[in-house]
Amino acid sequence: MPDLLLELRSEEIPARMQRRAAEDLKKLVTDALVERGFLYEGAKAFATPRRLALHVAGLPARGEAVREERRGPRVGAPEAAVQGFLKGAGLTSLDQARTVTDPKKGEFYLAVIEREGRETLDVLAEILPQIVRSFPWPKSMRWGAASAQPGSLRWVRPLQSIVATFGPETESTEVVPFSVDGIAAGTTTYGHRFLAPEAIEVRRFDDYVQALERAKVVLDADRRKDIILHDARDLAFAQGLDLVEDEGLLEEVAGLVEWPVTLMGRFEESFLDIPAEAIRATIRANQKCFVLRKSGSEALAPAFILVSNLEASDGGQAITAGNGRVVRARLSDAKFFWETDKAVRLEDQLPKLDSIVFHEKLGTQGERIARIAALAREIAPLVGADPDLSERAARLAKADLVTEMVGEFPELQGLMGRKYAALQGEDPSVAAAIEEHYKPLGPSDQVPNDPVSVAVALADKLDTLVGFWAIDEKPTGSKDPFALRRAALGVIRHALVGHRLRLVDLFEGHLARVFDSIQKAYLASQPPGFTTYARLSVGGGEWLGRKIGPESIGLLAFFADRLKVYLRDQGARHDLIDAVFALPGQDDLLMVVRRVEALGTFLDTEDGKNLLAGYKRAANILRIEEKKDGRAYDSEPDAGLIASSGQPEERALHEALGVARAEASSAVGAEDFEGAMRALSRLRAPVDAFFDEVTVNAEDPALRANRLALLNALRAATREVADFSRIEG
Repeated sequence: MPDLLLELRSEEIPARMQRRAAEDLKKLVTDALVERGFLYEGAKAFATPRRLALHVAGLPARGEAVREERRGPRVGAPEAAVQGFLKGAGLTSLDQARTVTDPKKGEFYLAVIEREGRETLDVLAEILPQIVRSFPWPKSMRWGAASAQPGSLRWVRPLQSIVATFGPETESTEVVPFSVDGIAAGTTTYGHRFLAPEAIEVRRFDDYVQALERAKVVLDADRRKDIILHDARDLAFAQGLDLVEDEGLLEEVAGLVEWPVTLMGRFEESFLDIPAEAIRATIRANQKCFVLRKSGSEALAPAFILVSNLEASDGGQAITAGNGRVVRARLSDAKFFWETDKAVRLEDQLPKLDSIVFHEKLGTQGERIARIAALAREIAPLVGADPDLSERAARLAKADLVTEMVGEFPELQGLMGRKYAALQGEDPSVAAAIEEHYKPLGPSDQVPNDPVSVAVALADKLDTLVGFWAIDEKPTGSKDPFALRRAALGVIRHALVGHRLRLVDLFEGHLARVFDSIQKAYLASQPPGFTTYARLSVGGGEWLGRKIGPESIGLLAFFADRLKVYLRDQGARHDLIDAVFALPGQDDLLMVVRRVEALGTFLDTEDGKNLLAGYKRAANILRIEEKKDGRAYDSEPDAGLIASSGQPEERALHEALGVARAEASSAVGAEDFEGAMRALSRLRAPVDAFFDEVTVNAEDPALRANRLALLNALRAATREVADFSRIEG
C-alpha cells in the first residue's frame, strides 16, 4: 500500500509549539482523507526545531467509487425546496431524480449520486495546500515581498521548503503536485543547519529518517529526549554525581536541538550557600540546564548539564566555558538577592504591598492580606488550627512577593517566604503555611496536613472566589483568567480530607470585608470630593430561613458544578450530586460527598433499584393527576380513612412510611447516611405490594385523594436523603 511523506521545513519552530503542531498536522491531514473516504493503516507526526513531518501509511492508490442515495422533498413541494435539493445533489433537473412512493408519506424525490473513485495523488494535491495555508499556529507571521499581498501565507516562521511524496515502499514514489506561495513540493530537504547543511534527496519515509540521521538530525522528539536523559545520567555518573531529573525541562530542551550533545559545566562551591531551589531556578530559567546532586545525597553539586546542538571540534570546551560564565553571573545575582532579602524581616516587607494593586476593583495586595488574615482566624477553629498562628501566617503569606529573589523568579513564591520565615524565627507552622497555602496547585499536588496551612490556604482561595464573584468576574466557557475553577477545586479537596465547612456562612461573612475593599477602590478611582458609593446586589434568595445575597447563591452553584466534575473524575454519578444538592442547606461539602457515596451504594442494591422505580412510578402518577386536577396532593394522608377503608397493602405502606421517614430523618441528623439508606430500603416491599394490589385512582374521590397523598408521603420520605426526581434511571 502506498505511503505519504510530508515535511514542512521552516526557519524555526518554538519548542513550546512543536508537540501541538505535530498533532494538528496529523489530525488535519488524516481527517481530510477520511472525510473523502480514504482510509489508512497508521499515521505518525514528528517535530524538530526546524521541521514538521508526517508519515501516513497504508493509503489506497485510488479511492473507491461512491454510490449515495439522497432523499429530497415531497412531490409538489415549493420550488425553493426543489431547487435546494437539486443543487445539493449536483443535479440540473428533476429528470435526473427518481420518484419514490412511501406508504405513509406519499411520493418524494430521490437522487442517486454516483462518483468515480479519485486518484489519491489528486486528492492529496487538493487538501495539502489548504492545510498549509490554514494551519492553526498560536502565533504566525508573514515575510518577504509577498507579505504585502493580501492572502499571503502566514507561518510560525518563514517556510523554506516542502517535501511531499506518495507511493509504495518498493516502487518509485511521485511528488504530490502542489505549491504554496511559490514554494513547490518536491523531494529536497536539508539536514542540520551547521553540521550538515547540504541538500538531501528523499523519496520515502524510511529513507527520509535515515538520511536525516546521517545529516545530524534526530527526527523523533521522544528519541531526542531519551538520548539527552541517558547521556546526562551517564555523564553525571562518571563524575560521581546524580542528575536532578526534570521532565518539563527535558521536553523543552528536546525541542531546542536537532542533534543533542550533552556537556557538563561547573561553578564555584561558594554558590551552594544559596538555597537549592534558587540555584535550580536560576540555572533552569536562564540557561535551560539541569542541576546535579552529590551521589546519594539531596545536596546540590557545583555542576550542571547543558545540551548543545553542536558537535564541537574542541569537545565542547568553549561551549561549556561560555555557559559557565553566564551561570556564574546569574548565580552571583541570586546570591545578592538572597543576602539582601535575609537582611529584611518579612514583616517589614508588608508596607510595600499597600501600594501594589491586586485588582482595580478589589483594592491592593495589602487590603487583600488583611481580608485573608481575618478569614483565616475564623476558619482556624473549623480545621483545628490555632487562630493566632493562622492570622500571623496569613499576614506573612504574601510578603515574599516583594522580595528580590521572588521578583526575579516568581515560581519561588511561597518557598522563599518559608525559608525567610524560618531564618527569622517564626513558628514552624507559620513558616510552613507561607509555602503550603498555595496548595493544591493541580490534581497531582498534595493537600497540606498542617492545620495552620489549611486555614490560610482556605482563606486565600475563598477570598479569591468571593472577591471575583462580588465584582462579577466569573469563568466563561474555557476562559478562566483568575484560575477560579482551580481555587474552587482546592477548597473541595481541602474539605474532602475531613474538614467541615459551612460554605454559605463563610461566603456571607466574608462578603462584608470584600465590599469594604470594593468601596475603597471605587472611591479611590473617583474625582476628589466624590463620596457616594452604593452596593448593587440584585437577586439573592432564602437559605435555611434567612436572606442571602446573589453572590452566595451563585458561588454555591459554582461549587456544585466543580464538585460534580471532581467526583465524576473519581467515578461518581453527577445525577446523585444533583439529587443531594437539591435539598435545602447542602453547603457542607464533606457531608454532601458522604451522602452521595451512601446513596450510590444504596442504589446499586436490588432494594435501592426497586425503590427508585417505585418512587418514579409514584411521582409520574402524582404529576399526571395533579396537573389534571389543578391541585397539589401535599397534605398528610388521613390515617383514619386508611384504617377504615384502605386495603391491607395501603395500611402497611402508611405504617412503613411513618417509621422509615422518622428513622431516616434521625439518621440524617446524626450524619449516619448509611443508616438513612437502610431505613428507606425497608420501604421496598410495601411499595411493591401497594402498586401490585391497590388502585390509586379509586372511584371514591376521598379514597383517591388519600391514596395520592400517600404517594406524596413516599416522595417526602425519600427527600430525607435526596431529591429522587434528579436521579436518572
